[in-house]
Amino acid sequence: MYIEQGYKGEIGIWKYFLIPLGFIGLMVLNYLAIVLLDLDIEAIMEAEINRKGANRFLVEMLIPFIVGLALLFLWVKYIHKQTLTSLTTSRKKVDWKRVFFAFALWSTITIVITGIDIFAAPEDYEFNFRWPAFLYLMIIVVLLIPIQTSFEEYLFRGYMMQGVGIMVKNRWVPLVFTSVLFGLMHLGNPEVGKLGYGIMVYYIGTGFFLGIMTLMDEGLELALGFHASNNMVTALLVTADSTAFQVDAVYKNVAEPNLGFDALLPVFVVFPILLYVFSRKYKWKNWKERLAGTVLTREKFFASSDDGTHI
Repeated sequence: MYIEQGYKGEIGIWKYFLIPLGFIGLMVLNYLAIVLLDLDIEAIMEAEINRKGANRFLVEMLIPFIVGLALLFLWVKYIHKQTLTSLTTSRKKVDWKRVFFAFALWSTITIVITGIDIFAAPEDYEFNFRWPAFLYLMIIVVLLIPIQTSFEEYLFRGYMMQGVGIMVKNRWVPLVFTSVLFGLMHLGNPEVGKLGYGIMVYYIGTGFFLGIMTLMDEGLELALGFHASNNMVTALLVTADSTAFQVDAVYKNVAEPNLGFDALLPVFVVFPILLYVFSRKYKWKNWKERLAGTVLTREKFFASSDDGTHI
């Protein structure tokens, strides 16, 4: 009963609106600025990277996520008076084995798929490895990117999932709402300008994948591990002029970007397979109830809990 963990804090509908509305407002302003001012995001990023260097630019790009995660944690702890454990999982403590399993599994798959693609189309890649720059990149990636991905998971699959679910008293509305919003958050990414709005199928599909994982597993652990792996390994392995992370990765993709089936393959093939693997390993059952069932009232939740505590 992951959504119901929100009852372990002081609910207050207004409390759940402030942070999401503030974040959505920033997203909308950012996107409107790009559209109305006809900004060339790729050119702006290239100019900033040339002026500051790729690593410094990456750090500056990640700082807002660090601030965002800190503010979210403080808000939950002191305004909602909810424990971070109950924001993370329905289990008595965070299951780090789940985090590391998802991280290791997706890292392995990403490395294998990237290796196959480089072998199959070597003309699309340039060997970009420079040891000093890569070492700095690796330090930044290890220290900061998990914070960026954790902020997104705690905001969408954690805070919003629990808040919306408790308000509407069902599971499918927060699943759809957070997944679509997660996808729309990427509208300002340079790859959207290059590939078109069709790439939103990938972003929204990824949101649904992470949301389904969270609801079926009754916790954020798998989503935290997967998301961190996806951004960290990708940042270290491959960069391109059309991506949000333009860094000193091992390889640079120099192929002309296009929206092909390979961009949609994860959503329709890989993610369903991963959900099957996780379901077998963690013995997921009652899919319909967990994804579309009702959310218990506060009274029923505490009446059915093991210890009945209102922490």
